[in-house]
Amino acid sequence: MSDLPRVALVTGGSRGIGRAVAERLARDGFGVYLTYVSRPEEAEKTVAAIAAAGGQARAFQLDSGDPAAIAAFFAAEIKDKVQLEVLVNNAGITRDGPLVRMKDEDFDKVLAVNLRGCFLFLREAAKIMMRQRQGRIINMSSVTGQMGNAFQANYASAKAGLIGLTKSAAQELASRGVLVNAVAPGYVATDMTAVLSEEVTKKFTEAVPLKRAATPGEIAAAVSFLAGPDSTYITGQVLAVNGGLYM
Repeated sequence: MSDLPRVALVTGGSRGIGRAVAERLARDGFGVYLTYVSRPEEAEKTVAAIAAAGGQARAFQLDSGDPAAIAAFFAAEIKDKVQLEVLVNNAGITRDGPLVRMKDEDFDKVLAVNLRGCFLFLREAAKIMMRQRQGRIINMSSVTGQMGNAFQANYASAKAGLIGLTKSAAQELASRGVLVNAVAPGYVATDMTAVLSEEVTKKFTEAVPLKRAATPGEIAAAVSFLAGPDSTYITGQVLAVNGGLYM
């Protein structure tokens, strides 16, 4: 067993689901490294909250769409510096719109961050975890990637692709003790969804059999399970946390 500190890396960990995941994994005993692109003050709030609860965390500004920056980050901050035990690929963006009017750059940007970016982080983490012969990779997909959603052709394509990436990586990495799974949240109450109108919010919640949105903490609990000691025979799976929205 390595003497290096145990670390969980959470991309897009400054707010919303990412913040909840970072805080939960810190409570589980991991040192947490979280990445963000903008709003450094939100990242620092997450780090401070983890520290106040007795945990350890660091924040790094890093664009999930920049392969050179991601490789440099792993070389400078991860490789031979820490014991990388968990990667949570959570960073994502939206550029919603009707598909017949969707701009090429809006389609490409969402796939670059939400799918290609996850692949880039996964590839770097896998190199390290394979040598360690242990590790957990958890990709944040979405119910949208399973059932589709109007005006989100780009987002749904990326999240569906992430499921394929998860299953393929799980088959490749299993022999080295690395488990790869996905979590597929449904409608979650975050600052991103808080801006929706009351009418839209009601429409979403009425579509959910449980008749409410998930909390970020409920999504984080699923990640904690997949990162923890009770999921040692689970790989290549998609854990849906959606209140029964897609059964």
